[in-house]
Amino acid sequence: MSFCVACGHQTEAKIPVGDHKTRLVCTNCGNIHYENPKVICGALAIWDDKVLLCRRAIEPRYGLWTLPAGYMELFETMEQGAARETREEAEAEVEIEQLYCMYNIPRIGQIYVLFKAQLKQGLFGAGEESLECRLFEEHEIPWTELAFPSVEHTLRHYFEDRKQGLFPSHLETLGTRLDQTG
Repeated sequence: MSFCVACGHQTEAKIPVGDHKTRLVCTNCGNIHYENPKVICGALAIWDDKVLLCRRAIEPRYGLWTLPAGYMELFETMEQGAARETREEAEAEVEIEQLYCMYNIPRIGQIYVLFKAQLKQGLFGAGEESLECRLFEEHEIPWTELAFPSVEHTLRHYFEDRKQGLFPSHLETLGTRLDQTG
């Protein structure tokens, strides 16, 4: 970012007074441009012991399967964001049950928050960001075609937790498929 979002003047990289990191600071008004992690919220939508997955119609990971999820918007809760993303990507309404999985992904500056939810009336479609959406039983999951490590981890947690009949919250830090740490 070369120019200040507040006044339009040039920015420079420096450590602001009282800070410990280099930030972009406006040379005119002193506005500090902070870069913070992005929050992704989504839903593990369930209907009759099947999970709803969406095949991505956008990059990154075009054509691969994911849970309905996306960036949280200003002025919404994480639960509202998860329900909105499910509506946008899968044309589905969900009833949020609980916070289920949270993933720190520091390498790309993201936090994934996934809620366990019930798909209302089993109805869904495919929104503009999805090529198709489908309900999968455990044995049908396209494990080698999942878009993100967070999706794989969430599904594995769900199917294991379902065997126990208990659904605790899961918190993990993930790497990337490239370094095989998550």
